[in-house]
Amino acid sequence: MGQRGRRCEPLTVRDEHSRFLLELQAMENGRTQTVQTRFERLFERHGLPQAIRSDNGTPFASHNAVHGLSRLSAWWVALGIDLERGSPGHPQDNGAHERLHRDISVELQCLGQEVSQEALDLWRYEFNYERPHEALGMRTPAELYQAASRKYSGSPQELIYPAMATRSVRANGQISWQAQEFFISNSLAGWSVGLKLTAQELIEVWFGRLLLGWIDPSTASFLRADIVPSTP
Repeated sequence: MGQRGRRCEPLTVRDEHSRFLLELQAMENGRTQTVQTRFERLFERHGLPQAIRSDNGTPFASHNAVHGLSRLSAWWVALGIDLERGSPGHPQDNGAHERLHRDISVELQCLGQEVSQEALDLWRYEFNYERPHEALGMRTPAELYQAASRKYSGSPQELIYPAMATRSVRANGQISWQAQEFFISNSLAGWSVGLKLTAQELIEVWFGRLLLGWIDPSTASFLRADIVPSTP
């Protein structure tokens, strides 16, 4: 993400079904707010996808957070977008996108030198509208691409959890439950989570439709769902 020195590392966003390249944007930096602003423009033009597949780097993921949630990917979840990621250290899990990056680098010769946004825009246009793909039956991505049906209407002010208690995640990543403090994630600061009692007297903790884990009142601990393989 971003540009470090003279290296060209554009933000690329691609529709997996049609291979249509929605974004090929040189970024001034890879900070969360900068990248989120680009995604806001994308969602306004193309609608909200069902899922987004990304690598495990910043700002898409946070290595230590529950489910790898970063501020950016937490925002995606709040919008009702599912998260898909490859295994850490295995770029082949997202091989098609890695090949796309390689093709851009080779054809624009952008490794180690600056490339204008105009050149990136031209490459994206040719890729989408002029290059037939064998895997697409010799059609272009633009011939198959369809925008998402869900419209983007801005970030939700709050998340609704029917039949659940709700708690706001404070700036330190903690919530309060029955006079006890539980650390959930700094990435969720400012968002609310839903709490639901289970038959095992544990408290499920939900963020949108993503199960984060369980509060165990007997041990005053939070059990992460991405570490515990099944309901404890």
